[in-house]
Amino acid sequence: MGKLIWHEHARYVSLTATVYTVWAAYFGLVYRKFFWDFVSGIRRNPGGIQPAKQDAFFIDIMVKIPLIQIFAIILGLVILVFEYPVPFVKRYAAYRSLVFRVVLLFFQTFLAIMFYQGTNGAIWSLVAIFGYSRAIMLGEVMKDAQDNKARRERA
Repeated sequence: MGKLIWHEHARYVSLTATVYTVWAAYFGLVYRKFFWDFVSGIRRNPGGIQPAKQDAFFIDIMVKIPLIQIFAIILGLVILVFEYPVPFVKRYAAYRSLVFRVVLLFFQTFLAIMFYQGTNGAIWSLVAIFGYSRAIMLGEVMKDAQDNKARRERA
């Protein structure tokens, strides 16, 4: 059996989670719902759970003006550019940094957990964060990073 390459595994999970999050954010633009309304919401019959007054800020940025969903789409597209690399991105140090990917995925998790449709994407983003963290702890380096570093030293 071979040795698991953690950053490759995390990359595939991250791609899946990011595509799911972008798709969920798109649906979040149409079907707007604040996910955490059940925590302090008021149950009404008929009408279901109504958000409490202290949740007004979140209702404003997710239901009235879907800022969280728009930011989740933009961040997801940025992550996709790094994970499924566009050729011009490979020459930047941010592409080779696993820590940078962990930070981007952390922000994606934070944004996706806020709206109802993004919870699965947030969970899988956390799994990708775990994979990248494990790769960092093991000292893994991307093959593209080694190739790019060698090209710079020769030039």
